[in-house]
Amino acid sequence: MKKLLLILLAITAAFSVNAQITTPQPSPFSKLEQKVGLTDITLEYSRPSMRDRVIFGDLVPYGTLWRLGANANTKITFSTDVTIGENKVKAGTYAIFATPKETSWNVVFYDDASNWGTPQKWDDSKVVAMVNAEIYPMPVKIETFTMTFDDLTNSSAVLGMLWESVYVGVKIEVPTDEMVLTSINEAMNGTPTANDYYAAAVYYLQEGKDIKQAKTWIDKAIEMAGDKAQFWQLRQQSLIYAKSGDKSGAIAAAKKSLAAAEAAGNADYVKMNKDSLKEWGAM
Repeated sequence: MKKLLLILLAITAAFSVNAQITTPQPSPFSKLEQKVGLTDITLEYSRPSMRDRVIFGDLVPYGTLWRLGANANTKITFSTDVTIGENKVKAGTYAIFATPKETSWNVVFYDDASNWGTPQKWDDSKVVAMVNAEIYPMPVKIETFTMTFDDLTNSSAVLGMLWESVYVGVKIEVPTDEMVLTSINEAMNGTPTANDYYAAAVYYLQEGKDIKQAKTWIDKAIEMAGDKAQFWQLRQQSLIYAKSGDKSGAIAAAKKSLAAAEAAGNADYVKMNKDSLKEWGAM
């Protein structure tokens, strides 16, 4: 019994010696993933808080290069080539730095994301993009440094940076149109399915492209689907017809979509179709 007690005491002592205290990080790590068009963008950064401090012009001096957050480099990764300002940026991972000023920030994308903080030796040849971004005052204080993806479209997003009473945004453009058109051409030169025709038609509608071509494709999609055409497909057909100036065709397609949506119990599409039919003078 005495021997067992000694063993237990030894084990307890070993754990006590090796135990480590774990506490929260003052600037916790954050990771955002955003799909913009067909491009995957990943953002990794640490988030300091104000904690009753004056940030810009004091903790972060004006006119001085800032790590844009805390700890290791703020990193952004693009799955495709992108455009930032006037700069073409290759797919890959980059660090982001900023030099805050009173009315704008100079935001830099840097081809070396391995630093802790700012690089000890700055290399201008590693600057892949530089944007002078205007400051927009915030009506409330933002306690914790925050980065966002705002104003999303098929072809762009705005990288937002918020802290204290400041918002700064940098537009990032992605090559969605080029990629989609290549995909459409490849599909149409092969053996396109009903889904291919539908996707191509809807993309042409959304992006304001050749509406006559969109009408040809949506008709082919609906024809191939036959009695399995879904209410959301018929809805897009009605919108394409309306955009092309064929109101009677739009009304006919909207009525079919309405009936199918009612049968499926989809209140959203019921309302959208009824609203369109009223707009087109059919209800």
